[in-house]
Amino acid sequence: MQIPQIQTTPAPSVIIAKMNPPPTVPKNIVFNKSTRDKSIAVYLGKRDFIDHVTHTDPVDGVLVLDTGYIKNRKVFCRLLCSFRYGREDIDVCGLKFRRDLYLSTVQVYPSPSGEKQKPQTKLQELLARKFGDKAYPFHLQIPDCLPCSVTLQLGPNEIDKCCGVDFQIMAFCSKSLNIDEAIFKRCSVTMVIRKVQYAPDKPISQPVVKTTRQFLMSDKPLHLEASLNKEIFYHGQPIEVSVEVINHSTKTVKKIKITADQVMSVVLYSHDKYSQTVAVQEVDEQVTPGSTLKKVYTLHPIIANNREKHGLALDGKIRHEDPNLASTTILKEGINRKVWGILVSYRVRVKLAVTGMLGDALFRGVAVDLPFLIMQPTPLTGEYQNVDDDDIQFEDFDHGGPMGVTEDLKEGAESPFSNSHASF
Repeated sequence: MQIPQIQTTPAPSVIIAKMNPPPTVPKNIVFNKSTRDKSIAVYLGKRDFIDHVTHTDPVDGVLVLDTGYIKNRKVFCRLLCSFRYGREDIDVCGLKFRRDLYLSTVQVYPSPSGEKQKPQTKLQELLARKFGDKAYPFHLQIPDCLPCSVTLQLGPNEIDKCCGVDFQIMAFCSKSLNIDEAIFKRCSVTMVIRKVQYAPDKPISQPVVKTTRQFLMSDKPLHLEASLNKEIFYHGQPIEVSVEVINHSTKTVKKIKITADQVMSVVLYSHDKYSQTVAVQEVDEQVTPGSTLKKVYTLHPIIANNREKHGLALDGKIRHEDPNLASTTILKEGINRKVWGILVSYRVRVKLAVTGMLGDALFRGVAVDLPFLIMQPTPLTGEYQNVDDDDIQFEDFDHGGPMGVTEDLKEGAESPFSNSHASF
């Protein structure tokens, strides 16, 4: 019985991503966007808000207002989380293919009387010094029970209206929050943000799985053991899969197929589950009766190798950024799964093709699954400390460009968001 030496087999004909260190969030960048009539400008210090499982980062920003133009109207700021499951421009009997999961509105100007003012963050203090009495801070809280931003990859002939979960910040002028009062595009501004999860810091055990298959007309079994080099992988990192086959049976292993699969569960309006392969290796490996095979295979589950796959779950998209595969969903204990809309998980499947009773014409499969996580590393963030007003760099969102997947309002048209308060 000969045991081959352990070796690493590279994936054929794939793009291999170069790994970079954890991203560093720019300390002095402030994102801003204004209404078409220039009466309201929204300023945010970041677009990604972290879901720490136990809590979610608050949304803190500043509205810069032209109060002389606004006059006796009020200014509101709104947080909206929506699940889109069809094209926005298709209207069937007055029904739209989207569902609002959460809506929260706060009045920013004039400040509500009797309401206790929340402490300002460092960013808000900086912007207040820069813009003076035109700056009005706002605070919004993303509930822990809301899903993370997920976008489904479009097909080649589809327009840029993605299915998935998205978050928006909207500031607008209105005389009141009356449900019958329309919100017009010229005096409203919308910015897409993301709710994201990062890889946990605590170590997790190495995934290992074993199975034994007893075949008919064979006295001894076939043993299969597979393991991963770790359980949490950052986007772009290769996955090393160790496979050991000990064949005591009378059958012959003809082929080994190793795949990394994305498993997506749509739990909001159905219980559908979809699986798509994001990396694969298929090799002709002969493991004859009485022999052993032990090898390490490498998979590369990256978006560059999967751009043509319709419906693949991706991280939420903002502007022209190249998205990653969707990060693994980590649910807080006790959370209602249905509200989360789309749940994403990953697995490595190792499958052996074994000859059957009729020879090579009939194969039997021996397979094992190893769950793993694909996530973003926690970035190195800045807190706007020791920064002068002149050091702040502003990045404008272009009204004419694709700011986000849900920027589909026409100039002068009414907003699709109702003024009513919504709940789950």
